Amino acid sequence: MSKHSPPPDTGTRLHALDNLRALLMWLGIVLHVEAIYAIQRMPNAWRDDQRTLFADVVVSSIHAFRMPAFFILGGFFAALLVRSRGPDGLLRHRLMRLGLPFALFWPLLWLASGVAALFFMNLMVHDEWGLDTQVVPRLPILDSPNTIHLWFLWMLLWFCVATAALWRLPRAWFAPVESALAWLARQPWGFVVLALPLAVASAAYPNAILAPAGAFLPDWNEWLYHGSFFVFGLMLHGRQAELFARFQRHWAGYAVAGLACYLMATAVTLSQGPVLLSAYSYHCISWLWSFAAIGLALRLVPSRHAVLGYLSDSAYWVYLLHYPLTILFGALLFEQPLPALAKMAINIAGTTLVCLGSYELFVRHGWISQLLNGKRHPRRSRGGGAEHRVT
Repeated sequence: MSKHSPPPDTGTRLHALDNLRALLMWLGIVLHVEAIYAIQRMPNAWRDDQRTLFADVVVSSIHAFRMPAFFILGGFFAALLVRSRGPDGLLRHRLMRLGLPFALFWPLLWLASGVAALFFMNLMVHDEWGLDTQVVPRLPILDSPNTIHLWFLWMLLWFCVATAALWRLPRAWFAPVESALAWLARQPWGFVVLALPLAVASAAYPNAILAPAGAFLPDWNEWLYHGSFFVFGLMLHGRQAELFARFQRHWAGYAVAGLACYLMATAVTLSQGPVLLSAYSYHCISWLWSFAAIGLALRLVPSRHAVLGYLSDSAYWVYLLHYPLTILFGALLFEQPLPALAKMAINIAGTTLVCLGSYELFVRHGWISQLLNGKRHPRRSRGGGAEHRVT
């Protein structure tokens, strides 16, 4: 949404962002596994007896920037689509790539996640496998239909629908917002202001940190929080030449500043200081480490990478499938006499292998890949590798 002319469509794929998406997706596996072994209270009720503070550090670090970065990328690519295909083209594309997969896979994943969680809870309470729903007063996954881990897909779809509608309005209406966001992104202290909407949206939550409820009609807090990053991504597409160069040039500074905020938030929490101060420091990390992640990807992996390219191709499928697998592997490891670090490593590796194996066998070369990514990859012939087309 800009008064400026959109950047020219050079037909060049931004592989750095694909590579970043691949890494962020794999971090989702790590995040959901670590939550099982964390010491502090987590949203998931299924927890292993073996726990470690290391898991808490990993969870809080990944959670600080992973979804914010995803929503920035979501806004960026929404702007790319609407500028190249128009509002109707964006709407059609996102309904096919987000809406249809959600409708097809959500019922199966909701049931699979609920059953896996119930197995885990039966092990915790009865020390045996079972599906006794009385093991806990309320298991959120089965208590009522919710979007489970697909809440990101659900919110991104509606952000894109809103973008398609608002893009039909005069561009001049949105120019002040875009200019203000771009100006803040150029300021070394801009993250301090950008974190304010996050603090407002999160103030009523425990520890003043927003936790998605997975509701089909999310509260206004979630729209404001995640929408802040999505709108920034919309702006970023129109200013990418300038801001990408800045993120790439200053990625280390953003990373160090984010680490300083993380240490401050931790220190305030441990000293039982003001909750809002700790939370506000944490919100600042969301912007700083998102900028650092984008800049680092542009700097280190700007072109198609064999491993990251494959992970990027599989990212959507991995996102859909991984969550119930992390719960199921957690249940299988529950009674094993292993330290927490070993269980985490086995769970992460097992979930990753099942996700990638099922992608290669059942998804990559067939209709599911066409549904999720708009293309199916040809199988490699015996006489040589089939051409790999990136669209």
